Amino acid sequence: MKGRQMNHFELFGLPVNFELDSAGLATTYRDLQRTLHPDNFANNSERERLLAVQKSSQVNDAYSILKSPIQRAEYILAICHEDIRGEQKTLQDPMFLMQQMEQHERLEEIPHASDPEQEIADFDDELSLSIKQYLQEFNELVSIEHYNDAANVVRKLKFVYKLQTQLSTLEDSLLDY
Repeated sequence: MKGRQMNHFELFGLPVNFELDSAGLATTYRDLQRTLHPDNFANNSERERLLAVQKSSQVNDAYSILKSPIQRAEYILAICHEDIRGEQKTLQDPMFLMQQMEQHERLEEIPHASDPEQEIADFDDELSLSIKQYLQEFNELVSIEHYNDAANVVRKLKFVYKLQTQLSTLEDSLLDY
């Protein structure tokens, strides 16, 4: 457990790749947690117990990041020296930003639609398709090492995920009547 800290992909025995097997990731996570369980280190030195707790915490953090597409994308960019985690940079894409404004207006109109539930379903389908397309575009850009362009795709993804969350919140509020 000495030396440099492994990256999250190494920790799970995976290549640094956006596409991954979610079920395999979950299985490896459970196996690592079982191996690092405090009971396994009860008779060890305090230092070894502390290292096991630290390693367990690292496994939890890594799993949380790798299972989330947006966090996994940001993490890959960070590994490739294009760290955008926690940045406040504004996206410089007027067409995309205009589209986002239109989508927010559409979101605000849903409660007044003749069939709000259908409108929510249709909008959610469109957002899910956008997310799928952006994730695919991200994967392609990273594979050819266009990290700056890939970072812009992640910035767009954040907008779309946020809009999808707002849509879900709206849906919950409309169904709570």
